[in-house]
Amino acid sequence: MAVFGGVLRSFCQSSARLFSTGTCARIRMHAIPKLREVDRWTEKRCMFGVYDNIGILGDFKAHPKDLIRGPVWLRGFSGNELQRLIRQKRMVGDRMMTEDKHILDKRISFLYRRFNRYGKHR
Repeated sequence: MAVFGGVLRSFCQSSARLFSTGTCARIRMHAIPKLREVDRWTEKRCMFGVYDNIGILGDFKAHPKDLIRGPVWLRGFSGNELQRLIRQKRMVGDRMMTEDKHILDKRISFLYRRFNRYGKHR
């Protein structure tokens, strides 16, 4: 009888509960996890702060956003995707290929409906 009780007791302790008792589950850690290898020379990390000295060396006349090269509708722009696509359509929409302009219009109409239905202003 004692062996049966011991087996039953150990079985009940190791089996997973299907209900919550309101206490946190104990997680057993058998070993300290190994440290992850971090690449210190990724492009993002090695270019961090690259434009910080422009103000010091350039007498604060040039802003880093003026030195960034990219599409004309993205230079110095901050906003959401809908605003970016509307700005792109306004600036280069007349020069776009037919299929690309159609895809752009579809994305704008989708985002316009989505922002009107689920935006923060609702």
